[in-house]
This record gives sequence, C-alpha cells and structure tokens, in this order.
Amino acid sequence: MSNVLYQFSKYLVKAKAVVLLTVMATLFLQCDNKKEPEFHLRASLLVNESHTWFQAFEYFSEILEERTDGRIILDNYHSEQLAKEIEAIRLIRAGVIDMTTTGSPLSNWVEILTFCELPFLLRDSTDMRVLINSDIGKRMEQEMIDQIGLRPLGQFPGGPRHLTSNKPIKHPDDLQGLIVRVPNVPSFVTAWEALGAKPTPMAFSEVFTSLQQGTVEAQENGFAIIKAAGFYEVQKYVNKTAHVVSWTYPVIGEKQFQSFPEDLKTIFLKAVEDMVKYEHKLFLESQKKIVAELEAAGMTIVEVDKDAFGEAARASIFNSLSPEMQNVYNDILKLREK
Repeated sequence: MSNVLYQFSKYLVKAKAVVLLTVMATLFLQCDNKKEPEFHLRASLLVNESHTWFQAFEYFSEILEERTDGRIILDNYHSEQLAKEIEAIRLIRAGVIDMTTTGSPLSNWVEILTFCELPFLLRDSTDMRVLINSDIGKRMEQEMIDQIGLRPLGQFPGGPRHLTSNKPIKHPDDLQGLIVRVPNVPSFVTAWEALGAKPTPMAFSEVFTSLQQGTVEAQENGFAIIKAAGFYEVQKYVNKTAHVVSWTYPVIGEKQFQSFPEDLKTIFLKAVEDMVKYEHKLFLESQKKIVAELEAAGMTIVEVDKDAFGEAARASIFNSLSPEMQNVYNDILKLREK
C-alpha cells in the first residue's frame, strides 16, 4: 500500500509541475504577444484628479487606446507632477512630453494668445464663444501651431475667474497692498497692479501651500479649480469679480501629431472631439452644484462692484498691449456689437 501511495504522490508532483509550466508558458506567450504601442504619449496637467480636465483626459486615454487597438497609449499626470505649466510647454516643444492644457501663458511666446484670458474683456460665455469662432479666434489657434509648435484640440471652458481671500473684497479700495497669486501672464500682473494689489506670479502647484503659510494672501481662479484645489481650506471668501471669462486649450505638440500616420491622425482627432464633448458635459454638471459645495465647505460668496473693478483696470490693460494688439482688442469689442 505504501508503494502505491508513493507512486501516486510522485504522479501528483509531476502533474502539478506540468500545470505550473503550462501556466508559465501561457503567461510568457501572452506577454510576448502583447504589442508595444507605436506611440506612447505623456500628458502633464496642472489640475488634480477630481477636476473635469483631468477626467476628460482619462476618458480620452481610454477611447484612444481602444480605437487604435493599442497603437497609441496616453499616460496622464495630474497636479503638475511632470512639470509646471510653463515648463510643460517647453518640454512638449522639445519632444520630451506630448500634451497639456494651457491658455494665456502662451502669450509669453505669442502676444495674441493673451486674449483667451484677458482681464475685463469678455462679459460672459456668449462673448467667449463668439471670439473663439471668429477670424481672430482662428488666427490665435493657427499662431499656436506656426509660432509655438502646439496644436490646439478644441477648448475646455474654465468659467469666470473670481478672487478668493480671507477678507471680503467688494471694491478695488479693499485690495490695496493685498498679495495676490497670479499665473505667469503679463496681463494678469498689469490688471492686479492697476487695482492696487501686489500680484505674485507663481506655479499653480505651489499656491495652496503659499496660501496656507501666508506667503500670498489671495488667488484667483474659476469655481471648479477653487473646489478641486481645496482652496476652501485656506480661504474664507470667494469675491465674484468675474474679471476673466476664460477657456483652456488641450494641446499636443505639432511635431508629435504630424508623426502619426494618416489613419491614426483621423482616429486621434475624432477621439479629441468626443473628449471635448465629454468634458463640456462634466463642466455643466459641476457648475450646477459647485457653489453650494463651496458654501457647505465654509466659504462665503461675496457680490462685488464689477463696474468699479473694470473701470480701474481697463486702461492699464489696454495700454500694456502693443499697437497691433490694441487694434485686435478694439476688433473684439466690435464682435460684441454684432
């Protein structure tokens, strides 16, 4: 009997070994047969995971991999993990990374891009859409390609930008000497200086800690970013200045885009259309509830004298533009009259 058991145990050991080898061989073949992507893209985003821009890029990544059968893979990095916004633009131009979202910081390369977030120019989303679809808007996008080497892929609305602070700001007189973080955009510096504040350009990823430590006393952004960045933890008031009606461009390096074969270009651009639609849906849904969420988190919404802010800043902003851009500014105002 013991010999029978011995033989049976030997059989089990061999059987297990065969099963193990079979599984290992199968896994090896699966790994070996998995295709490497033809294009492995990386996107650097300034917002965190909860923001609609990042969520839209994640959706884009999914449908892009699916529709190209894995020929294009996109990895998304939130919260400026790869690079600050300005540096991300430089890295895309150098071919180190591939995609980001950006807007007015592009005016550091091409002045006309200042109009996608020029303070106290557009009144609402209707003005914004008119500008985007105008010849001026088309020129802005073409100059991004020709002068900077970035291809715009539609637009993500940012909503009006408002000032957050730890004291209510109802009038420009309340701003005197207040240290306000602004993006690295000349027109933003000009506007807040004209209003009596002390604007401090700073990378977005540094803002929360700077507010927490008191290095800066206020910042300005749309409701969605105020919520996503957790600024309600370090700021008490949202002052509804609506000083900028803004949008951002999802972009890819033009060299990177042109490296795709024609079939992948077609698939890529169709996926872009679907990403932009998806983000707009998320944006509209979030706007309905975000103010209530900020109030529930302890922030107070403050109505301000918008006319006083605009009157105090517009002349300085206009005078800071080159003569050619002053003509463009006036042409944009004419668009509003049509």
